[in-house]
Amino acid sequence: MTRQAGFSLHGRNPDVLTCIANLSNDEVFTPPEFANRMLDTLAEAWAANNNGANIWADSSVRFLDPFTKSGVFLREITSRLTKGLEREIPNLEGRVDHILTKQVFGIGITHLTSLLARRSLYCSKYAKGDHSIAKSFTNDQGNIWFERTEHTWKDSKCTYCGASQTTLDRGEDLETHAYAFIHTDDITTRVAEMFGGSMQFDVIIGNPPYQLDDGGYGTSAAPIYQLFVEQAKALEPRYLSMVIPARWFAGGKGLDEFRESMLSDNRLRSIDDYLSASDVFPGVGLKGGVCYFLWDRDNPGQCSVTTHFKDWPDSTANRPLLEEGVDVFIRFNEGLSILKKVVAVESGETDSLSLPENKRFDQLVSSRKPFGLETTFKGKVAKGDGDLLVYQNGGTGYVARSTISTGAELIDRWKLFAGYAAPGTGNKDTYPHRIISTPFVGEPGSISSETYLCIGPFDTRTEAESALSYLSCRLTRLLILLHKPSQHVTRKVYTFVPTQKWTKRWTDEDLYAKYGISASEIEFIEKVVRPMDLQWSLLDD
Repeated sequence: MTRQAGFSLHGRNPDVLTCIANLSNDEVFTPPEFANRMLDTLAEAWAANNNGANIWADSSVRFLDPFTKSGVFLREITSRLTKGLEREIPNLEGRVDHILTKQVFGIGITHLTSLLARRSLYCSKYAKGDHSIAKSFTNDQGNIWFERTEHTWKDSKCTYCGASQTTLDRGEDLETHAYAFIHTDDITTRVAEMFGGSMQFDVIIGNPPYQLDDGGYGTSAAPIYQLFVEQAKALEPRYLSMVIPARWFAGGKGLDEFRESMLSDNRLRSIDDYLSASDVFPGVGLKGGVCYFLWDRDNPGQCSVTTHFKDWPDSTANRPLLEEGVDVFIRFNEGLSILKKVVAVESGETDSLSLPENKRFDQLVSSRKPFGLETTFKGKVAKGDGDLLVYQNGGTGYVARSTISTGAELIDRWKLFAGYAAPGTGNKDTYPHRIISTPFVGEPGSISSETYLCIGPFDTRTEAESALSYLSCRLTRLLILLHKPSQHVTRKVYTFVPTQKWTKRWTDEDLYAKYGISASEIEFIEKVVRPMDLQWSLLDD
């Protein structure tokens, strides 16, 4: 990565952006180093598509950060343009003034961050102030626009972003978090209103708000970053680059249409995938990692997918984003080749990644609340006549059989129980990890609360323990990971897992041989998936 010197003029040094703290869940500041990685990717694509031209030496290119917070993207763009335009505009003050008034634009997401962005870019929170390094502005905002925007309420929800009226309709003294860029039906007209005329941007780049700041948290909070991506595309820039959570690859609340749109768009030309969000945003807990992408309006083609994780060697492959037979993005390049081998053996298909329905393990997995009991359910301490054993959050209890009306076909059969939430280290992603919580055998007469999913039924304990051994295999859990967007382990994440014959204790050696997994693929699997130790009984005989 090219290291850019921090933009400085008159001795000012805005590198304080490397140490400021995030303000909230939706206001995550981008480290300057990472912003520069994204700008390097943009510059490489521009050069490749423009006969080697240097984007930073073009005085006509317009840039927009439509959700600027610290101003880091605009600051680093200005730094690069200041150097690149030196020959065309030799006078430093005139060159900087041209860049700031004609080439770089931003939309603040809050009043505070708009002031911060102006300070980063203009060296003054007022664009026409005495200390501003931009000399031609006639207003205090300059090209960093911000005005308070209100939500549009209907049935207690905002019609644009889905925010809760109860939480965010809270008076003029507090921020509304109604982001102007997505609270409009006509973004082209709205941007023209913001900047005083028809605007066509060559590059839109930045780090949008990820979720509604309305009381939700983590995976329970509704994502909104997809709204910014869609709105930016509507402006039809030549290039679009954003850093967003990677959960959209295979899941995320309300992201099905967005995922389909992204994966079917052949203008999405590169994805840099970071398995751990903390590698990008130190100290930020964001399960599932983050990615940044480059969308190239005029040059469709396959996507370059690069996986990054700590000190692992980067893995890069050019491939289609959407494979035949699946509706999610296969995150690992190595995982894709492994999945293709598994499906080929099970179905005989080489062009599709869809398993035959009668060989899909997910058909054995229950939905949430397999017996109708909430996570908070607590059974009786003492067992009464005919009571069922309940595996619940924190241990076991008992409940009268007559009160259970869901999952009756599973109650008196052998089965497995597997946690709905996978183990982890807080909100951090670490590898290798177990992918799922340790499953265990459920005997006839047992049920569970929502804390667990139920897998089965099986006719004998031997069959149940055979399936248990299969879930303990690293290859099996890698196939789960390929469809798992967060710590939640739903029925859907078992989509890529084939069933087996439940007559033996399965080992990874058995599965590697069956599917022809290569030595390098085994090395990858064992780097990603941690061993799982189980206690055995009947299968030890």
